Amino acid sequence: MDRRDVLRAAAALPLLRAALPGPAFAQSYPARNITMIVPFPAGGQADLAARPVAMALERILGKAVIVDNRAGGGGGSVGNAAAARAEPDGYTLLMTLSSLAVLPEADRLFDRPVAYEVSQFMPIARVLADPTLLAVPASAPWKTAQDFVEDAKKRPGQITYGSSGPYGTLHVAMEMFANSAGIKLLHVPFRGAGPALTAILGGTVQAIAAAPGTLKPQVDDGKLRVLGNCGAQRIASFPDVPTFQELGYKDVEMYIWAGLFAQSSLPAPIATRLREAMAQVMASPEVLKAFETSGSLVAYQDAPAFAEFVATDSKRLIAAVKKIGKVE
Repeated sequence: MDRRDVLRAAAALPLLRAALPGPAFAQSYPARNITMIVPFPAGGQADLAARPVAMALERILGKAVIVDNRAGGGGGSVGNAAAARAEPDGYTLLMTLSSLAVLPEADRLFDRPVAYEVSQFMPIARVLADPTLLAVPASAPWKTAQDFVEDAKKRPGQITYGSSGPYGTLHVAMEMFANSAGIKLLHVPFRGAGPALTAILGGTVQAIAAAPGTLKPQVDDGKLRVLGNCGAQRIASFPDVPTFQELGYKDVEMYIWAGLFAQSSLPAPIATRLREAMAQVMASPEVLKAFETSGSLVAYQDAPAFAEFVATDSKRLIAAVKKIGKVE
């Protein structure tokens, strides 16, 4: 590992803070089952990432990796906080989304006790990094993003959209787009992307921002239509969907990344064991196939590169949250 990479990663998130235990301690890991907390209900991007990874980790590590969907709070704060408080022994991991860095800033914005700090986490590996897509029901009158914007300007605050919770990834993506387009939408928060998806399919809300893997089955079934892509480039699973930057909204760029974290004081030999295991996981044909089938391609990064990515992406998201301001 390049020394400069380690220094940059350490500046973003503490990677190697713990003292090194003896080799025998590392070799005995894992001695029991591992819990992988997913701070959202089933059906969303974090859950989509966690399940194939957990199955592959089981084969490599030789112990069960149990996915624990621990939803609650806005945008995953309850599960994130539970993982932050867990014993740093490698038996409680966290598969979470880009909202990880946003939620502490939201707590500060409201002068609430901060549930956790990003500095409590050690990045292990990035798994996915998909652009957020704007989707509406296939029966909706909007055929293009411009149709949507023009209607929203005529009816400010009347078009509803669902999210995974206040200041979660889906909320920030929609508000980033709304601010750039000069429109006002009505935010309806849910307890995860899965419930938000259920809401749009049931007609409770009229729009959603979500990951390609979450939307693709519904689009293929003719239930939803995708109008725009928050990424900098078009994607293979939706090649005909333009980016918002192509449409003139130059400051709209938002990704739903999913990554595996442990506690910042995790002993370095265990962190190394997990990183080595994740490198094998992310090269596994079964995992590659699972993500390809879902419409989300693997976007693997090892810990140093992932830490650097998190630091850069978090700056953009925190700036967006401050622009959104206080919302209940």
